[in-house]
Amino acid sequence: MFKQGKIGFIGLGIMGKPMAKNLLKAGYGLIVYDIVKQPVEELVEAGAVAAASCAEVAAGCNGLLFTMLPNSPHVKAALTGENGVLSAAPKGLIIVDTSSIAPLASQEMYEAARAAGAHYLEAPVSGGEPKAIDGTLAIMAGGDEDVFNKVKDILLVVGSSAVYCGGPGSGNTTKLANQIIVALNIAAVSEAFVLATKAGVDPVKVFAAIKGGLAGSTVMNAKVPLMLDGNFKPGFRIELHIKDLQNALDTAHAVGAPVPLTAGIMEIMQALKADGKAKDDHGGVVQFYEKLAGVQVRK
Repeated sequence: MFKQGKIGFIGLGIMGKPMAKNLLKAGYGLIVYDIVKQPVEELVEAGAVAAASCAEVAAGCNGLLFTMLPNSPHVKAALTGENGVLSAAPKGLIIVDTSSIAPLASQEMYEAARAAGAHYLEAPVSGGEPKAIDGTLAIMAGGDEDVFNKVKDILLVVGSSAVYCGGPGSGNTTKLANQIIVALNIAAVSEAFVLATKAGVDPVKVFAAIKGGLAGSTVMNAKVPLMLDGNFKPGFRIELHIKDLQNALDTAHAVGAPVPLTAGIMEIMQALKADGKAKDDHGGVVQFYEKLAGVQVRK
């Protein structure tokens, strides 16, 4: 349906750039925009066309436009701000927002798009940079189901799964649940491996012994090898996980859901941020425990 013309893509950061590249590799044309020039130039070299604004992306695309931006204010500015998408959106434009934002903000963007004669589908993703690169992200969508069905095949170019979760706000609520589980899993892994190391047990052997059992997880398999190497190069930055946890806390408080463990891991990440580690990968949570215990989980 969207093979003719160019798909729009706004936001070419750690996640957006590899997602856009995968669309190009699949044979889709792209018109792209980012406030940072370097990734735009990189995408142009790969075959995309550069736009000068979000409005220009909307006007120049084939009826489908992706956004991948840091947080709610960035999405609102890209869509409803000066030279924003909705200022130039052709009737029927489908906006697929893969950013992770507050559910209330995604509901606002849904209504703003509808008022402009466009469609807004929230489609936050999970998997970090590695899965963005290899096109195996998990996608959780919210909005109109018929719109989701129109773009599902394209979502599966950048992801290995795409699930419709319900109406506006449901996709980002699902993503908040995901982020709580990931953060707490990383904290549990960190706590356990620091304990083992402090007790004099080789963490490499601990990993080999438990990864195939009930305690094993995708998070453990992804993060423990990096911890063992002391590699905290960001695939997903602590500061971005803080953003997601804040959205989770705000949403939980609004609906009356108790989330005491979420509050605890938020304080751990805030401590790491205060310690200058906000741009480390969220696997760097282990450093909080290492500092307290006076050991490092390394090979």
